[in-house]
Amino acid sequence: MLVLDAVDLDMNPPSLSSARRRGIYLLPNLLTTAALFCGYFAIVQAMNKNFEASAIAIFVAMVFDGLDGRVARLTGTQSEFGVQYDSLSDMVSFGVAPALLAYEWALMGLGKLGWIVSFIYCSGAALRLARFNTSIGIVDKRFFQGLPSPAAAALIAGLVWVSIDNGVEINHAIPTDNIWPKSIACLFTLIAGISMVSNFPFWSGKNINLRKSVPFIVVIALALAFALGALYPPGVFFGLFVCYALSGYVLSFWRWRRRRAVAAAARAVESPSSSHEAETELVDTPLQPPVPGGVMPPPETDDEENKKAS
Repeated sequence: MLVLDAVDLDMNPPSLSSARRRGIYLLPNLLTTAALFCGYFAIVQAMNKNFEASAIAIFVAMVFDGLDGRVARLTGTQSEFGVQYDSLSDMVSFGVAPALLAYEWALMGLGKLGWIVSFIYCSGAALRLARFNTSIGIVDKRFFQGLPSPAAAALIAGLVWVSIDNGVEINHAIPTDNIWPKSIACLFTLIAGISMVSNFPFWSGKNINLRKSVPFIVVIALALAFALGALYPPGVFFGLFVCYALSGYVLSFWRWRRRRAVAAAARAVESPSSSHEAETELVDTPLQPPVPGGVMPPPETDDEENKKAS
């Protein structure tokens, strides 16, 4: 019995592939970890009522989140682990952190409506990320289906940053105090959450080739953009992402108008042919002579025609 066991062990040695531990790529996942850290830092600062630092941390997380995918594609270090890790990081940085920031800053004073709207945003971000992961390779890569979660987070973080920079303070002790900032924050949070699960197209920017040469004017435009952003970062960043959030609705409206114009042109092309066919039928129909009294005689049968002939 012992000999048989030894033979079985020798005949079925453990495979080297199962024993070998699979590694992960360091550089892109390091950037994803940095984005996750910024999201967690934003949550902690929002709980500590340090809302400006929380908003800035969300913007910094956007920078790292935009770099990890680009670096992975440029260096050829893409992996399924990186895709899933990036989604979890996005859920923390652009789902939970902005929802908590909006609630702690303004929505808390709205009672049940506040946390319900905050939950709508958080669930919208989760559904947006899940739909994105399951639709890779199906939808057009040039456009996102629904507002991306980083852009939705930038709407909330930018609103908080601009408001605090302009001296807006919200008092949660008095429900009727600062009703306009609370209402605007509620509206922005609700629209951002719904836009993430919508079907409106938003430009992805994935068709930009960083290895391709560009005209010199592009470099000048980028330098001017950095200079403009340095003048007033809260307003510039907030304005850019508001325009980006509106671009999806504008593009959908333009496509709808274009489809209507194409359909109208198709109907205009078909209508002359139908009128021409109607005119042809009128021409081919023989005209009968007028009858006195305006009463047409009944059509003659074959028997009556035979009698007249006889």
